[in-house]
Amino acid sequence: MSEPQSGRGALVAGGLAALLASTCCLGPLVLVALGVSGAWVGNLTALEPYRPIFIGAALVALFFAHRRIFRPVQDCKPGEVCAIPQVRASYKFLFWAVAVLVLVALGFPYVVPFFY
Repeated sequence: MSEPQSGRGALVAGGLAALLASTCCLGPLVLVALGVSGAWVGNLTALEPYRPIFIGAALVALFFAHRRIFRPVQDCKPGEVCAIPQVRASYKFLFWAVAVLVLVALGFPYVVPFFY
């Protein structure tokens, strides 16, 4: 029996893609700001060519998560996860947290020159 779709998978995929998209640029900056340094920190930029793919995957995942999470309560069948108010509220919070991560990944290359 398959689990009813709740948007959780799309939300997790969007978050993971957003983290991967920001790893190439944000990762080294955060590590240096925390005092962690070394020649290996430069190797984190190896993911830079894949950044557009990760951002695209995050945006697609957020689109599908939004469709599942923000649908009207009347569309939810009794017993589905989306019918429980606490779960809906936590998914909405997580959705916006992931959306902020995606925005950081999108805007970071334009803001990073101000930090270096």
